[in-house]
Amino acid sequence: MSDRYQLGRRELLTYAAAFGPAVLAGGAVGLAQETPARSAPGKRYNMKKSINLWALPYPGKMSLIECLQLCKDAGFDGVELNYDLESDVSVQASEADLEKIGRTAREIGIEISGLCSFLFWPYSLTSNDVERRTKGRELAEKMVHAAAALGTKNLLVVPGAVYIPWSPEPTPVANDVCWERATEAIEAVIPHARQAGVSLNMENIFANGFLLSPAEMNRFVDQFESDAVGIHFDTGNIMQFQFPEHWIRQCGSRIRNVHLKEYSKQAGTQFTLESFRPLLDGTTNWPAVLDAFEATSYTGYLTFEYFVPFPHWHEALVHHTSDALDRMLGRS
Repeated sequence: MSDRYQLGRRELLTYAAAFGPAVLAGGAVGLAQETPARSAPGKRYNMKKSINLWALPYPGKMSLIECLQLCKDAGFDGVELNYDLESDVSVQASEADLEKIGRTAREIGIEISGLCSFLFWPYSLTSNDVERRTKGRELAEKMVHAAAALGTKNLLVVPGAVYIPWSPEPTPVANDVCWERATEAIEAVIPHARQAGVSLNMENIFANGFLLSPAEMNRFVDQFESDAVGIHFDTGNIMQFQFPEHWIRQCGSRIRNVHLKEYSKQAGTQFTLESFRPLLDGTTNWPAVLDAFEATSYTGYLTFEYFVPFPHWHEALVHHTSDALDRMLGRS
Protein backbone atom coordinates (compact mmCIF):
# COMPACT_ATOMS: atom_id res chain seq x y z
CA MET A 1 0.00 0.00 0.00
CA SER A 2 1.22 3.50 -0.79
CA ASP A 3 2.67 5.47 2.13
CA ARG A 4 0.01 8.05 1.36
CA TYR A 5 -2.61 5.78 2.92
CA GLN A 6 -0.62 4.51 5.92
CA LEU A 7 -2.02 5.15 9.36
CA GLY A 8 -0.10 6.43 12.35
CA ARG A 9 0.25 4.26 15.45
CA ARG A 10 -2.14 6.41 17.48
CA GLU A 11 -4.77 6.27 14.74
CA LEU A 12 -4.44 2.49 14.48
CA LEU A 13 -4.87 2.07 18.22
CA THR A 14 -7.95 4.29 18.12
CA TYR A 15 -9.52 2.14 15.40
CA ALA A 16 -8.56 -1.00 17.33
CA ALA A 17 -10.32 0.31 20.44
CA ALA A 18 -13.45 0.97 18.42
CA PHE A 19 -13.53 -2.05 16.12
CA GLY A 20 -11.35 -4.67 17.79
CA PRO A 21 -7.74 -5.86 17.43
CA ALA A 22 -8.39 -7.34 13.98
CA VAL A 23 -7.59 -4.00 12.39
CA LEU A 24 -3.99 -4.43 13.56
CA ALA A 25 -3.61 -7.84 11.92
CA GLY A 26 -1.82 -8.44 8.62
CA GLY A 27 0.62 -6.31 6.73
CA ALA A 28 -1.86 -4.36 4.64
CA VAL A 29 -1.58 -1.24 6.81
CA GLY A 30 1.80 0.09 7.86
CA LEU A 31 2.76 2.40 10.71
CA ALA A 32 3.65 5.93 9.69
CA GLN A 33 5.75 7.90 12.15
CA GLU A 34 3.91 10.93 13.48
CA THR A 35 5.59 14.30 13.22
CA PRO A 36 4.02 16.94 15.45
CA ALA A 37 3.94 20.48 14.10
CA ARG A 38 6.52 22.86 15.53
CA SER A 39 7.27 26.49 14.98
CA ALA A 40 10.75 27.52 14.00
CA PRO A 41 13.19 27.38 16.96
CA GLY A 42 13.49 30.70 18.73
CA LYS A 43 10.56 32.23 16.87
CA ARG A 44 9.09 35.20 18.71
CA TYR A 45 5.48 36.35 18.44
CA ASN A 46 4.44 39.96 19.00
CA MET A 47 1.42 39.35 21.25
CA LYS A 48 0.65 40.15 24.89
CA LYS A 49 0.11 37.84 27.87
CA SER A 50 -3.11 38.02 29.89
CA ILE A 51 -5.06 35.86 32.33
CA ASN A 52 -8.72 35.84 33.34
CA LEU A 53 -9.54 36.44 36.99
CA TRP A 54 -11.51 33.16 37.10
CA ALA A 55 -8.16 31.33 37.29
CA LEU A 56 -7.52 32.91 40.70
CA PRO A 57 -9.34 32.29 44.01
CA TYR A 58 -11.16 35.63 43.97
CA PRO A 59 -12.92 36.74 46.08
CA GLY A 60 -12.80 33.79 48.49
CA LYS A 61 -9.07 33.74 49.24
CA MET A 62 -7.64 36.81 47.54
CA SER A 63 -8.68 40.42 47.11
CA LEU A 64 -8.78 41.99 43.67
CA ILE A 65 -5.63 44.01 44.38
CA GLU A 66 -3.81 40.87 45.54
CA CYS A 67 -4.82 39.14 42.32
CA LEU A 68 -3.61 42.02 40.18
CA GLN A 69 -0.29 42.08 42.02
CA LEU A 70 0.19 38.31 41.70
CA CYS A 71 -0.44 38.48 37.96
CA LYS A 72 2.01 41.35 37.61
CA ASP A 73 4.64 39.48 39.65
CA ALA A 74 4.12 36.41 37.46
CA GLY A 75 4.92 38.45 34.36
CA PHE A 76 1.53 39.09 32.76
CA ASP A 77 0.89 42.18 30.67
CA GLY A 78 -2.83 42.23 31.42
CA VAL A 79 -5.72 40.77 33.40
CA GLU A 80 -9.26 40.18 32.16
CA LEU A 81 -11.92 41.06 34.72
CA ASN A 82 -15.42 39.63 35.08
CA TYR A 83 -18.61 41.64 35.49
CA ASP A 84 -20.97 40.25 38.10
CA LEU A 85 -24.05 41.10 40.16
CA GLU A 86 -22.02 41.36 43.39
CA SER A 87 -18.26 42.01 43.31
CA ASP A 88 -15.77 44.83 42.92
CA VAL A 89 -16.66 44.87 39.22
CA SER A 90 -20.44 44.66 39.17
CA VAL A 91 -23.71 46.48 38.78
CA GLN A 92 -23.17 47.70 42.34
CA ALA A 93 -19.89 49.46 41.52
CA SER A 94 -20.02 53.15 40.68
CA GLU A 95 -18.16 54.68 37.76
CA ALA A 96 -15.70 56.16 40.27
CA ASP A 97 -15.17 52.73 41.84
CA LEU A 98 -14.37 51.20 38.45
CA GLU A 99 -12.08 54.06 37.44
CA LYS A 100 -10.17 53.55 40.69
CA ILE A 101 -9.70 49.84 39.90
CA GLY A 102 -8.32 50.76 36.48
CA ARG A 103 -5.93 53.31 37.99
CA THR A 104 -4.80 50.83 40.65
CA ALA A 105 -4.05 48.20 38.03
CA ARG A 106 -1.96 50.63 36.00
CA GLU A 107 -0.13 51.77 39.13
CA ILE A 108 0.72 48.12 39.81
CA GLY A 109 1.96 47.94 36.24
CA ILE A 110 -0.68 45.77 34.60
CA GLU A 111 -3.44 46.54 32.09
CA ILE A 112 -7.09 45.52 32.09
CA SER A 113 -7.09 43.44 28.90
CA GLY A 114 -10.85 43.13 28.67
CA LEU A 115 -14.14 42.63 30.45
CA CYS A 116 -16.36 39.56 30.24
CA SER A 117 -19.33 38.18 32.18
CA PHE A 118 -21.28 34.98 32.85
CA LEU A 119 -24.42 37.14 32.99
CA PHE A 120 -24.96 36.68 29.25
CA TRP A 121 -26.15 33.16 30.10
CA PRO A 122 -28.91 33.69 32.69
CA TYR A 123 -29.89 36.89 30.85
CA SER A 124 -29.39 35.73 27.28
CA LEU A 125 -29.91 38.37 24.60
CA THR A 126 -31.98 35.84 22.68
CA SER A 127 -34.00 34.22 25.47
CA ASN A 128 -37.64 33.29 24.86
CA ASP A 129 -38.36 35.15 28.09
CA VAL A 130 -38.76 38.79 27.11
CA GLU A 131 -37.91 39.98 30.63
CA ARG A 132 -34.61 38.08 30.53
CA ARG A 133 -33.82 39.48 27.08
CA THR A 134 -34.56 43.01 28.26
CA LYS A 135 -32.44 42.54 31.38
CA GLY A 136 -29.61 41.14 29.27
CA ARG A 137 -29.61 44.19 27.02
CA GLU A 138 -29.60 46.52 30.03
CA LEU A 139 -26.66 44.62 31.51
CA ALA A 140 -24.78 44.77 28.20
CA GLU A 141 -25.13 48.55 28.19
CA LYS A 142 -23.87 48.71 31.78
CA MET A 143 -20.89 46.51 30.83
CA VAL A 144 -19.98 48.89 28.01
CA HIS A 145 -19.71 51.78 30.44
CA ALA A 146 -17.93 49.60 33.01
CA ALA A 147 -15.30 48.62 30.43
CA ALA A 148 -14.73 52.26 29.55
CA ALA A 149 -14.40 53.22 33.22
CA LEU A 150 -11.88 50.42 33.79
CA GLY A 151 -9.83 51.66 30.85
CA THR A 152 -10.29 48.78 28.43
CA LYS A 153 -11.69 48.84 24.90
CA ASN A 154 -12.65 45.17 24.93
CA LEU A 155 -16.02 43.80 26.02
CA LEU A 156 -16.74 40.12 25.41
CA VAL A 157 -20.33 39.59 24.27
CA VAL A 158 -22.19 36.29 24.02
CA PRO A 159 -24.65 37.28 21.28
CA GLY A 160 -27.17 34.54 21.95
CA ALA A 161 -27.95 30.86 22.34
CA VAL A 162 -30.18 28.32 20.68
CA TYR A 163 -29.68 26.10 23.72
CA ILE A 164 -27.80 26.37 27.01
CA PRO A 165 -26.85 22.87 28.27
CA TRP A 166 -26.40 23.85 31.92
CA SER A 167 -29.57 25.98 32.03
CA PRO A 168 -31.94 24.94 29.24
CA GLU A 169 -35.10 26.89 28.54
CA PRO A 170 -38.33 24.88 28.19
CA THR A 171 -38.25 25.50 24.44
CA PRO A 172 -35.01 25.94 22.45
CA VAL A 173 -34.68 29.15 20.45
CA ALA A 174 -34.90 28.52 16.69
CA ASN A 175 -31.72 29.49 14.84
CA ASP A 176 -33.36 32.17 12.67
CA VAL A 177 -35.13 33.66 15.69
CA CYS A 178 -31.85 33.60 17.60
CA TRP A 179 -30.18 35.51 14.76
CA GLU A 180 -32.93 38.12 14.63
CA ARG A 181 -32.98 38.70 18.38
CA ALA A 182 -29.18 38.84 18.64
CA THR A 183 -28.98 41.30 15.75
CA GLU A 184 -31.63 43.52 17.33
CA ALA A 185 -29.85 43.48 20.69
CA ILE A 186 -26.40 44.30 19.30
CA GLU A 187 -27.82 47.10 17.14
CA ALA A 188 -29.33 48.64 20.28
CA VAL A 189 -26.02 48.52 22.19
CA ILE A 190 -23.78 49.77 19.35
CA PRO A 191 -24.50 53.51 19.99
CA HIS A 192 -23.40 53.10 23.62
CA ALA A 193 -20.25 51.26 22.57
CA ARG A 194 -19.37 53.81 19.91
CA GLN A 195 -19.79 56.68 22.34
CA ALA A 196 -17.69 54.94 25.00
CA GLY A 197 -14.97 53.81 22.59
CA VAL A 198 -15.57 50.16 23.42
CA SER A 199 -15.57 47.22 21.01
CA LEU A 200 -18.41 44.68 21.31
CA ASN A 201 -16.54 41.43 20.66
CA MET A 202 -18.72 38.45 19.77
CA GLU A 203 -17.46 35.19 21.30
CA ASN A 204 -17.63 31.80 19.60
CA ILE A 205 -19.08 29.28 22.08
CA PHE A 206 -18.77 25.50 22.22
CA ALA A 207 -22.30 24.57 23.25
CA ASN A 208 -24.80 27.30 22.43
CA GLY A 209 -25.81 26.08 18.95
CA PHE A 210 -25.30 29.54 17.44
CA LEU A 211 -22.69 30.87 14.99
CA LEU A 212 -21.01 27.48 14.65
CA SER A 213 -18.77 28.25 11.68
CA PRO A 214 -16.35 31.08 10.82
CA ALA A 215 -18.53 31.98 7.84
CA GLU A 216 -21.58 32.45 10.11
CA MET A 217 -19.57 34.44 12.62
CA ASN A 218 -18.15 36.70 9.92
CA ARG A 219 -21.58 37.28 8.37
CA PHE A 220 -23.06 38.14 11.78
CA VAL A 221 -20.33 40.67 12.56
CA ASP A 222 -20.15 42.18 9.08
CA GLN A 223 -23.88 42.91 8.89
CA PHE A 224 -23.49 45.76 11.39
CA GLU A 225 -20.92 47.57 9.25
CA SER A 226 -19.53 49.10 12.44
CA ASP A 227 -16.05 49.39 13.92
CA ALA A 228 -17.75 48.93 17.28
CA VAL A 229 -18.35 45.21 16.57
CA GLY A 230 -15.65 42.56 16.32
CA ILE A 231 -14.83 39.03 17.46
CA HIS A 232 -13.54 37.72 20.76
CA PHE A 233 -12.02 34.46 19.57
CA ASP A 234 -11.77 31.55 22.01
CA THR A 235 -9.41 28.78 20.92
CA GLY A 236 -10.91 26.18 23.25
CA ASN A 237 -14.55 26.83 22.49
CA ILE A 238 -14.56 25.06 19.14
CA MET A 239 -11.94 22.39 19.83
CA GLN A 240 -14.57 19.75 20.61
CA PHE A 241 -15.30 19.21 16.90
CA GLN A 242 -13.22 21.85 15.06
CA PHE A 243 -9.80 23.49 15.05
CA PRO A 244 -8.99 27.09 16.06
CA GLU A 245 -6.26 27.61 13.46
CA HIS A 246 -8.92 27.28 10.74
CA TRP A 247 -11.19 29.91 12.30
CA ILE A 248 -8.38 32.39 12.92
CA ARG A 249 -7.33 32.44 9.27
CA GLN A 250 -10.92 32.97 8.11
CA CYS A 251 -11.98 35.51 10.74
CA GLY A 252 -8.79 37.51 10.26
CA SER A 253 -8.73 41.15 11.32
CA ARG A 254 -12.21 40.93 12.82
CA ILE A 255 -10.55 39.34 15.88
CA ARG A 256 -10.11 42.04 18.53
CA ASN A 257 -9.37 39.93 21.61
CA VAL A 258 -8.54 36.30 22.37
CA HIS A 259 -9.13 33.62 24.98
CA LEU A 260 -6.22 31.22 24.77
CA LYS A 261 -8.04 28.30 26.32
CA GLU A 262 -6.60 24.80 26.36
CA TYR A 263 -8.79 21.82 25.48
CA SER A 264 -8.29 18.08 25.33
CA LYS A 265 -10.02 16.16 22.56
CA GLN A 266 -9.29 13.06 24.62
CA ALA A 267 -12.42 14.00 26.58
CA GLY A 268 -14.45 12.88 23.58
CA THR A 269 -17.81 14.46 22.81
CA GLN A 270 -19.13 14.67 26.36
CA PHE A 271 -19.90 18.24 27.44
CA THR A 272 -17.85 19.07 30.53
CA LEU A 273 -15.81 22.02 31.76
CA GLU A 274 -13.16 19.50 32.80
CA SER A 275 -12.28 19.24 29.10
CA PHE A 276 -10.56 22.60 29.53
CA ARG A 277 -7.03 22.09 30.81
CA PRO A 278 -4.06 24.08 32.11
CA LEU A 279 -2.14 25.56 29.20
CA LEU A 280 -0.15 22.97 27.18
CA ASP A 281 -1.94 20.06 28.91
CA GLY A 282 -4.28 19.45 25.98
CA THR A 283 -4.46 18.62 22.29
CA THR A 284 -4.37 22.10 20.73
CA ASN A 285 -1.86 22.54 17.90
CA TRP A 286 -0.40 25.69 19.41
CA PRO A 287 2.30 26.28 16.77
CA ALA A 288 -0.40 26.30 14.09
CA VAL A 289 -2.62 28.57 16.21
CA LEU A 290 0.15 31.10 16.87
CA ASP A 291 1.22 31.11 13.24
CA ALA A 292 -2.40 31.75 12.23
CA PHE A 293 -2.63 34.73 14.58
CA GLU A 294 0.64 36.07 13.24
CA ALA A 295 -0.61 35.70 9.66
CA THR A 296 -3.57 37.94 10.52
CA SER A 297 -1.21 40.54 12.07
CA TYR A 298 -2.83 40.07 15.50
CA THR A 299 -0.76 41.75 18.22
CA GLY A 300 -3.31 41.97 21.03
CA TYR A 301 -3.84 40.00 24.22
CA LEU A 302 -3.82 36.23 24.57
CA THR A 303 -5.87 35.64 27.73
CA PHE A 304 -5.75 32.31 29.49
CA GLU A 305 -9.23 31.40 30.74
CA TYR A 306 -9.70 28.68 33.35
CA PHE A 307 -12.62 28.12 35.67
CA VAL A 308 -11.23 26.15 38.62
CA PRO A 309 -8.39 27.78 40.61
CA PHE A 310 -6.00 25.37 42.25
CA PRO A 311 -7.30 24.63 45.78
CA HIS A 312 -3.77 24.75 47.20
CA TRP A 313 -0.83 26.90 46.11
CA HIS A 314 -3.12 28.67 43.67
CA GLU A 315 -0.22 30.86 42.56
CA ALA A 316 1.32 27.79 40.88
CA LEU A 317 -1.29 27.84 38.11
CA VAL A 318 -0.67 31.54 37.50
CA HIS A 319 3.10 31.10 37.26
CA HIS A 320 2.79 27.94 35.16
CA THR A 321 0.57 29.77 32.68
CA SER A 322 2.95 32.72 32.47
CA ASP A 323 5.90 30.40 31.90
CA ALA A 324 3.99 28.43 29.24
CA LEU A 325 3.07 31.64 27.43
CA ASP A 326 6.69 32.82 27.55
CA ARG A 327 7.77 29.60 25.85
CA MET A 328 4.95 29.74 23.30
CA LEU A 329 5.62 33.38 22.41
CA GLY A 330 9.39 32.92 22.22
CA ARG A 331 10.10 35.05 25.26
CA SER A 332 11.84 32.22 27.13
